[in-house]
Amino acid sequence: MRILAGLLAAGALWAQSRAPEIESIQRNEMKADLFFLASDEMRGRLTNTPEYRLAAEWILSRFRRLGLAPAGDDGEYAQEFELVYGRLGEGNRLSVGPREARRAARLHDEFSPVLASANGEVRAQAVFAGFGVTAPQWNWDDYRDASVKGKVVIVLEGDPQEEDPKSVFEGVVTSEYASSWRKIMTAQEHGAAGVLLVPGDGPGGRKRAFATIAGADWPATPPRIERYDLASRVNQVRIPALRVCEPLAAQILGQPLAPLREKANRQAGSALAEGREEVDMAAAVTRTTIVERNLLAKIEGDGPRKDEAVIISAHHDHDGADGSQVLNGADDNGSGTVALLDIAEAYALAAHAGKRPGRTVIFALWGSEERGLLGSYAWLQRPLWPITKTVAALNMDMIGRSEEVPEHGGRRFFGLKPQQAAANANSVHIMGYSFTPGLAAIVKQANREIDLNLRMDYDNTRSNLVRRSDQWPFLMGSVPAVFFHTGLHPDYHRSGDRPEKIEYAKMERIARLVYQTSWDLANNPGRPAMASPRVIPPEP
Repeated sequence: MRILAGLLAAGALWAQSRAPEIESIQRNEMKADLFFLASDEMRGRLTNTPEYRLAAEWILSRFRRLGLAPAGDDGEYAQEFELVYGRLGEGNRLSVGPREARRAARLHDEFSPVLASANGEVRAQAVFAGFGVTAPQWNWDDYRDASVKGKVVIVLEGDPQEEDPKSVFEGVVTSEYASSWRKIMTAQEHGAAGVLLVPGDGPGGRKRAFATIAGADWPATPPRIERYDLASRVNQVRIPALRVCEPLAAQILGQPLAPLREKANRQAGSALAEGREEVDMAAAVTRTTIVERNLLAKIEGDGPRKDEAVIISAHHDHDGADGSQVLNGADDNGSGTVALLDIAEAYALAAHAGKRPGRTVIFALWGSEERGLLGSYAWLQRPLWPITKTVAALNMDMIGRSEEVPEHGGRRFFGLKPQQAAANANSVHIMGYSFTPGLAAIVKQANREIDLNLRMDYDNTRSNLVRRSDQWPFLMGSVPAVFFHTGLHPDYHRSGDRPEKIEYAKMERIARLVYQTSWDLANNPGRPAMASPRVIPPEP
């Protein structure tokens, strides 16, 4: 704590100069851009659609027109990466018991393959390994006394102690260790031959029928919005993985799961149990690959720290259109996209006048955020600027409205208190403050003239908001990062999220705040630190 306090004190002493050309960030310019980007003709900018590609080309044309340097692959303005989506293949099966009396489980009702599963089959004894977590930085290892080589590992989905705000696993926020992909990879690294994942309850303890869970992964008809994952992530999985209902897992283990779950929550490795029934399992998933890209430009720094960078980011995708109903995504995240373009223009104007930042500033418009932060995860997996030379990431997502949480708003607002938009007219959430208090202090300093109400109260809530945008992979990769966000509202992910509802004067002030913060970061000699650096990156 003494070191952290020193960093904060040093941050407070940094001399702040007004960012040059800050007045060029104008609400009318952002409004004109947003009425194009979030128009009905853009059809909601869904990944892998013509309108999504058109939006990307429009953004790239702006980068070129501003005279920004490319920051992508091979001197281009883009970083390419691959996404995959899947369909059920032939031959998925799961049976338990001795060969002469084996019982076949029912696909969809009792088991289904995991989207990230490798294709393959295995017959082996099972072993229960709690939540399947190995986290050395928190002295937690569910495999510490287990011998799972060549066996099928049964693990619980979710985090240990997920209802405890003081849990080391990010409090009540879902941690990286909860992801199905990471649980499969951890089992694979320990030598397992296959994995069976057991779902828990939904948000707020809501019970979910297994058929509903399986149907979400494998709908009867092709979905309007595909469920994508990074090909580079899926291709690392070499063992089959199935999701199974709790009664079937209990049958394999020969005992109920509730007492084992209670033990697994209390202490790592305390719930190890050998299965009583042999498992015969096979997973078959057919996959299609598409090429996606992040859009990247930069203003090169001028000075001894130009090899370090500050990233300003937003995502430009949304949820498309369902027939005649367009999900315009004006606030989510047309607002962050057009703000980034105006900030980039301010930097370009300043550079033209001979005022370059001391550090390089990268402008990143991530692809496929709505599909699971896939663009920013792709960057953290293959960064085009060294992570150790990345001073901070400032992410904007939904900065154009005022938070409005209705009574009984449903799952979209889970964990948030009811509140009126009028009470939040001058407010913007800064999330990530508890992960990097030094960066939060720099944001506060940049806000002195702009005078917004900076709310720092959502880092540890069941809403999971802190991990629901593109700053999260940076935080998990130990890069100081914050999330500028004006809050959810009833039009969130609905057709009412239209450009005429945006509060442009407020958005102008937030864009200027992000610009001022980035200018301070780029020009002051120190750099913020993580309060407790993460040991695990988003990818192994």
